[in-house]
Amino acid sequence: MRAMRAWAWVLLAGAIAGCDGSGAIGCHASAPVPAAGDDPPAAVAHGDHSPHHGGIVMMKGDLHYEVVLDPSGRYRLYFSDATREDLPAAAAANASITITRPDAPPEGIALRIDDSGESWIGEGNPVAQPSKTTSRVSFTVKGEEPYWIDLPFDAKADAAQAHGPPR
Repeated sequence: MRAMRAWAWVLLAGAIAGCDGSGAIGCHASAPVPAAGDDPPAAVAHGDHSPHHGGIVMMKGDLHYEVVLDPSGRYRLYFSDATREDLPAAAAANASITITRPDAPPEGIALRIDDSGESWIGEGNPVAQPSKTTSRVSFTVKGEEPYWIDLPFDAKADAAQAHGPPR
């Protein structure tokens, strides 16, 4: 944590040092200074990568997708836009998840759109060893090539450890 803070200070110092009116990184010489009393610009939620459905959030361009991998063998895939507004499941097509367990052939799970149209769902066999299992999530967005990504089955646990305990 201290190393991250140190780097943040180095970057901030570099940005401030470059503010000489040249438009260097960290300087917005061409941007007007807001007048006192002006409303702040609207916040954009693009930085929001918190899971809304208990899974792990990933991105493909500006498209966010949340993968819920349950060791019981139940799977869901949700989509949201750049500002994390929910998108219908039909924003993508051909969604599937392939589960690869140790010492077993991969299990392909074709997902289907749920009755409410909000997510893709599927069921497979339970996962007994999440830490030794991987998942391949794949889907196609209109007008684009098919997309896939390999994730550790317990990626949610890995992400929680990387970010530390909740504050």
